[in-house]
Amino acid sequence: MLLGSGELGKEFVIALKRLGQYVVAVDNYDNAPAMQVADEREVINMLDGEALDALVAKHKPDIIVPEIEAIRTERFYDYEKQNIQVVPSARAANFTMDRQAIRDLTSRELGLKTAKYSYASNYDDFIEAVKEIGMPCVVKPLMSSSGKGQSTIKSETDIDVAWHSATTKGRGDKQTVIVEQFIKFDTEITLLTVTQKDGETLFCPPIGHRQERGDYQESWQPALVTQAHLKEMQHMAEEVTKSLTGFGIWGVEFFLADDGVYFSELSPRPHDTGMVTLAGSQNYSEFELHARAVLGLPIPQIKLEKAAASAVILAMHEGTTSPTYTGLIEAAAFPDTDVKIFGKPTTRMYRRMGVALAYGKPDADINLLRKKAKEVADCVEVG
Repeated sequence: MLLGSGELGKEFVIALKRLGQYVVAVDNYDNAPAMQVADEREVINMLDGEALDALVAKHKPDIIVPEIEAIRTERFYDYEKQNIQVVPSARAANFTMDRQAIRDLTSRELGLKTAKYSYASNYDDFIEAVKEIGMPCVVKPLMSSSGKGQSTIKSETDIDVAWHSATTKGRGDKQTVIVEQFIKFDTEITLLTVTQKDGETLFCPPIGHRQERGDYQESWQPALVTQAHLKEMQHMAEEVTKSLTGFGIWGVEFFLADDGVYFSELSPRPHDTGMVTLAGSQNYSEFELHARAVLGLPIPQIKLEKAAASAVILAMHEGTTSPTYTGLIEAAAFPDTDVKIFGKPTTRMYRRMGVALAYGKPDADINLLRKKAKEVADCVEVG
């Protein structure tokens, strides 16, 4: 049972189907991307614990895979007691769906290097937190994904807007926000990390990515990282995933700054920046790796096959149902590229509707691949 059925879930379901699995895809709206390739679909509010319990009782899944944050994850502990495998684990799902839990674990318990941070559950405490951390600072809801509700405070005129955004655009029912030190980083890195049931923890070649409005716009693999920094990232990723327990792929995010590596965030599932692996940059895509790890199948090694880059295809208007796509002929004319359309049933401003991919030999110029991926993405217009 897949809880959350977006574009990442869709590729994961395809990987599962190729391994002979029967999948029930669940989301809070019908015809979500993963539902289009699953065996069954269900539409519920996953923040309704009783509705979630009823769905689990109805289908009796062997494995539950959360793909989003807006779920009553505390119910997962009961499901594990019913001998249902929760991916990666109930503990991991509960900690990583809540920025407060994961930040306290990584910073206070494990001692990993993170940005300074503070929490606020009301406006007065928020003002104090901003003063404590200092400007510029980043404000986020405790529960959100794809940059929703995230903003940067650069001056006092940004404070009210940041508070409103973080308290109204997050997922779940927590009103607490986190205020973080703004790290002046050179690169943002995603280190896809795979924990196995009966094997060692594996790491994908590092992925660089760029964000706008708190959301990923492009990614590339491999990212240029020194061996010392890479080993530090791998150590941090292994420490936190070991503490959280379970099997599957994790998207572990880092800032690479002048003063070293900072742990940023963690997702216990395929990561949006990892869509670059759909270009064949690795011997297994992140979705195939997740499927193998979830099912307990061995993964002997992960190796770089190609250099690759991705660029998102965005909707630039609100509320179109059954969107159309023009420019696919022009996009397809580029050699060594590909386009994936996600199949989302409606648009909203800046919603990711597809991704363009470009690839070359392992030593290809990453900047040229990034440029080509962007050119392919720019060909496609969502109508």
